[in-house]
Amino acid sequence: MERQRRVRSDVVSAGPPGDDISPELDRLIRQRGRDLRLRKVDQQNAVKIVNHLIESLLEFLKNNEDQPFFRNVSVLTSGSYYEMVKINKPNEFDIMLKLKVPRIEMSELEEYQGLFYNLKLVRATREEVRHFVLEDERTISASKIRDEMHRLVRKFISSHFKGKGWVICRKLINSPAVTLEFNNKEKEDDMMSVDIVPTLEVPQGWPQAARAGPNINNWLGKKCRRQLVSKAVYFVPKRPKGRNLKDDAKESWRISFSHIEKEMMQYHGNKKTCCESTSNKCCRKRCLQLLKCLIEGLKQRYPKELEPLCSYHGKTAFFHVLSDRVRDSLWSPGQLSVSFMNLFGYFERRVLDGSLPHFFVCHHNLFSPPAFPKKALAFLTNALKEQRELGLPVLKVPSPSATLVPDTDVTDIHPNPINGTDRIVAYEGSFWHVYIGLVVVIVCVGIRWVFQK
Repeated sequence: MERQRRVRSDVVSAGPPGDDISPELDRLIRQRGRDLRLRKVDQQNAVKIVNHLIESLLEFLKNNEDQPFFRNVSVLTSGSYYEMVKINKPNEFDIMLKLKVPRIEMSELEEYQGLFYNLKLVRATREEVRHFVLEDERTISASKIRDEMHRLVRKFISSHFKGKGWVICRKLINSPAVTLEFNNKEKEDDMMSVDIVPTLEVPQGWPQAARAGPNINNWLGKKCRRQLVSKAVYFVPKRPKGRNLKDDAKESWRISFSHIEKEMMQYHGNKKTCCESTSNKCCRKRCLQLLKCLIEGLKQRYPKELEPLCSYHGKTAFFHVLSDRVRDSLWSPGQLSVSFMNLFGYFERRVLDGSLPHFFVCHHNLFSPPAFPKKALAFLTNALKEQRELGLPVLKVPSPSATLVPDTDVTDIHPNPINGTDRIVAYEGSFWHVYIGLVVVIVCVGIRWVFQK
């Protein structure tokens, strides 16, 4: 409770008040918010391609004879597109394939504060899941299921979509997903990706580490919280980051609340009618989109330094702010700039403190190493400070004519401006030099004319 009170006080004090937002920054935030909307025609084309892929994959898995365990999978959509907070283009989709298992035991890996677990069958079984257990005949192997998912998808693509634009990306050791990329032959720069994640559905209740969260009583209500906590919990085959992992960590599963997050995004208002009509719209999702845009822009500028940073950090901060700024009137469309700067201020404070509690597993700090090294956190602290002081330049859309004009912001900036000491300085003396030169030329011509007379 003490930790929750401290976090809530940070939310209240975070971010500048509305009077401190300059007219230029207000216009930038509003314009960028409008630009982030997805075009309906792009959505329709992308969804048509993705739905055809997933329907074909489900049919393939249902009829495959060499792996019965995957025959009865069902789809759970998740991620930013299905939460309606995707920005720029509908080019990334997350598809969870639910696999049902008998009753299991969840053993928390204590060094990861409630986020990673070993999953064991209560007793040995003769069901199809037995092909994916370790030598003890009870521990479900994350690596075996992940490898089998890759094998089945490779077989599916080669037999159903060979030469039709879909390719399988290289397997990443810390990723639970099979990533497919679609290259549009008509538009070479129009690429789309789909993450297919095998997921274990565990209906017997949330683990102890997640019982205290989420903190939504004042925001969505106690009744809504009881309904969410009563839902099944899911686990994806993702191992922790870091080297020299123990054997149990290599076969661990990460708990997932994607289905809960999507539902909270859908029913996001303190009043149940929020955003159901044009008369009671709010700017909550637009604020998250702007924060996602800022995070994405920083990662594009500093890919190596900010490699651990991802949109989920922004999403977690967003949920914490929603749980404190609960009244719908605080999120009216006219309050977009104030609401976003409150969210930005809270996120900056969390980075400065090096503490971002997981929204559902509050004892887990998403900014703790090795998942988020201290060096990257220090770099992010300076990056956010610089963005705030310069008026969030990362949100600005580059001018189409930028390549025709020398960029003084680039040529006059220190190679490493993020250290907080060097600043971008525009060269303002060039016009005076031109003016003085013209005056000198005119005077010289006048003197010459006088002497000639």
